[in-house]
Amino acid sequence: MNSRPLKGRIYQAIRGFEDHLEGELTVRKEVFGPLYYVEDRPGLDGESVFWHNNIWLEPFRAEFDSVAEAASILRGIQRNWAPVLFTLFRRGALIMAKLPSLSEKPRPFPWLLPDALMGAWTLQDAHTLVASPRCSSPFPGGVITFAGDREGPPSRAYLKLWEALVRCRKWPGPGERCLDAGASPGGWTWALARLGAEVLAVDRSPPEGRVLAMPGVSFIRHDAFTLRPEDIGPVDWLFCDVICYPPRLFEWIEKWLRSGFCRNYICTIKMQGPPDPSGPAFETVRRFAAISCSQVVHLYHNKHELTWIKVDSG
Repeated sequence: MNSRPLKGRIYQAIRGFEDHLEGELTVRKEVFGPLYYVEDRPGLDGESVFWHNNIWLEPFRAEFDSVAEAASILRGIQRNWAPVLFTLFRRGALIMAKLPSLSEKPRPFPWLLPDALMGAWTLQDAHTLVASPRCSSPFPGGVITFAGDREGPPSRAYLKLWEALVRCRKWPGPGERCLDAGASPGGWTWALARLGAEVLAVDRSPPEGRVLAMPGVSFIRHDAFTLRPEDIGPVDWLFCDVICYPPRLFEWIEKWLRSGFCRNYICTIKMQGPPDPSGPAFETVRRFAAISCSQVVHLYHNKHELTWIKVDSG
């Protein structure tokens, strides 16, 4: 086996948002399929790249002679490997058949994410494997699907909340107080109330009646951003899926952080207009990412938006 580490990272692009990733990666890159390889070098801040499905953190190239050898290379490192194929699909399928299988069943919620590493691999050509045993996303290829509910929730927005909570490896439970800002039509409130939490839903229009009728749900008709933390009081979790300009969201969250009234946050950062890494929206995203013990990610269930997550590890 001829294997060599790659001194950099590989970013897996989000279909339809490749221009966003290219705008963030301002240095020279090698592109193969949806994968962008960037060497480590001065001037590249990998922590300020957000528009991707996954980051391959420890990539390497390996040359192989046979399908069996390629599979052996991967099995010799760890169990879990997710393919990201863009060419040579038949050859890739033969390699996959010799690796431990990964479950493709939709996950229930709540679901506790396993601790085992999830690697990623692809074929650059018929005899060259590119892989990484450690990635930024815990999901195969950055993809997670859930066994959804087609009748209970009023919208599908709850899927991105489920995904964020699974990433956190924690979620609200009975006795915990949640603020859901921008709650209407009630997808996130529905998901939180199902966990047994007490949910204060705030919006200019109420959630659907079936959501309001759920145990533990209360409602305030108001613009959430004009409410001060002291108007609400301490909460265990703050959730926000409001459609607004990112700087306005950041200004409101700063008030909550200063108040000390909340320890856990999950907020959607809605992006407007064409990608502009030098514009105010991207600058605000970087300000969110700079908040201590937090992260900004593009969830699989996000669209033209990012998600800011800050949870108390205790």
